[in-house]
Amino acid sequence: MDAFFWWGKMAVVTVISLFFFLLGIDSLISSYRSTSPHVFVMGFFSSNLMIMISAVGIIYPAVTIYRRYRPSVHEDNDDAR
Repeated sequence: MDAFFWWGKMAVVTVISLFFFLLGIDSLISSYRSTSPHVFVMGFFSSNLMIMISAVGIIYPAVTIYRRYRPSVHEDNDDAR
């Protein structure tokens, strides 16, 4: 049951991060369509912050899964002695 919860947590983090990543891209596109320079600057920086934080949320599960299932370094070095 613990493994199922762990995989579920990774899936939820990834899905929520993908949603906000796409929302940030949409916000970035809409900021370029703005005619006011103040609205453009605020929209541009806020959408970039949203994209960067969401990218971390997408990368986190990938790195965690890789670190959990990578081959152990000690198993390869036993033959070197």
